[in-house]
Amino acid sequence: MGACLGVCSLLSCVSCLCGSAPCLLCGCCPSARNSTISRLIFTFFLFLGTLVSIIMIIPGVENHLYKLPGFCKGGSQILGVEGHVNCNSFLGHKSVYRMGFAMAAFFFLFALIMICVRSSKDPRAAIQNGFWFFKFLILIGITVGAFYIPDGSFTSVWFYFGVVGSFFFILIQLILLIDFAHSWSQIWLRNADEGNAKGWYAGLFFVTFIFYAASITAVVLLYVYYTKHDGCTENKVLISLNLIFCVIISVVSILPKIQNAQPHSGLLQASLITLYTMFITWSALANVPNKSCNPTLLVRNSTATPVAEGHVTMWWDAPSIVGLVIFVLCTLFISIRSSDHAQVNKMMLTEEGPGAVGSGGASLEDGVHRAYDNEQDSVSYNYSFFHLCLVLASLYIMMTLTNWYRPDEHFQTMSSPWTAVWVKISSSWAGLLLYLWTLVAPLVLPDRDFS
Repeated sequence: MGACLGVCSLLSCVSCLCGSAPCLLCGCCPSARNSTISRLIFTFFLFLGTLVSIIMIIPGVENHLYKLPGFCKGGSQILGVEGHVNCNSFLGHKSVYRMGFAMAAFFFLFALIMICVRSSKDPRAAIQNGFWFFKFLILIGITVGAFYIPDGSFTSVWFYFGVVGSFFFILIQLILLIDFAHSWSQIWLRNADEGNAKGWYAGLFFVTFIFYAASITAVVLLYVYYTKHDGCTENKVLISLNLIFCVIISVVSILPKIQNAQPHSGLLQASLITLYTMFITWSALANVPNKSCNPTLLVRNSTATPVAEGHVTMWWDAPSIVGLVIFVLCTLFISIRSSDHAQVNKMMLTEEGPGAVGSGGASLEDGVHRAYDNEQDSVSYNYSFFHLCLVLASLYIMMTLTNWYRPDEHFQTMSSPWTAVWVKISSSWAGLLLYLWTLVAPLVLPDRDFS
């Protein structure tokens, strides 16, 4: 009897892996939307690829691989048999570029397949929300194929794809941050109107003060460590410009006309955007190729580990670690977000149609929780755009793990180009302009609904 139950359980698991998202929820999990579960599983695929990239770039991993008998070429031999695997292809920056290519290709494939899916009645919606085992096999196949791509100029060319994709993903991070800041302010102000007003206003003041204090501290530290009295003019200009722009958006956010058009706008949102802008500025300055103006290069060089064939494996510094944390939070937010702001929904191509609300099938009669189909009338998010966001996220994490370093065609050296600096700085300017637009849009276009 136990054997029969075991076989049935195994068959059930296999059917779930080949079927739809509802099967993947355990009995103790709360009921959830089918669309949310699917996004979380795709995000898990992205995080899994990121984890593999992190393992392959850890210093010292190659030395342990070379100790495996008969595994790596040129490594330890067992019974006189030399290994047939070139371990250099699986480690260092080269492996991160190839893993990033595999993840980007995987999500881009699904972005093409899911074009113009309007509801779960479309047969392609079943592909989006199911067949997870086969999707995992596809991802593994693309990853294996990526490591067979000849070196040549692949990494040099793919670097520029990563730069462009990272630029757009930073903008997506800004949009999500703006959405989060507006929602945060609205909730606290609504609570202030309904209850203890002094407590909620004190909380708003305290959080805003902390954000601005952290931003001012960041500006001071950037001037101290990334500029010199008689040099580093470019760094001084970039820090000063972003500081001025942040002051401008802070002033605009509390202007009487802006407050009348958007009563929930204020310094909380501006302080959060300012703090994020200072982080982007710090991240940009960490890629300045001038060693005398960039102490981060000294840290990177001190933690660099030379390996065979001129490859360099480097551990991450503080900007990269913070960027990795922000990447994880923003990617999760993309997977579970459901904005109440029409303007943000339009920018993120999110639809809150009638299919997004409903509880039919949320729980079976026996009380077991399951995911339920909430997209029978219309999808709750744009499938293709979601996968494109994951494509950009794959490119962003690829650049983050490699510190935005550019390899030469033979991958003998790694350099930090000005390209990375200007991409990050320009993305911060674009983000500030985008936030400014969310403030002035109701005044410029009074006939449109920006609630």
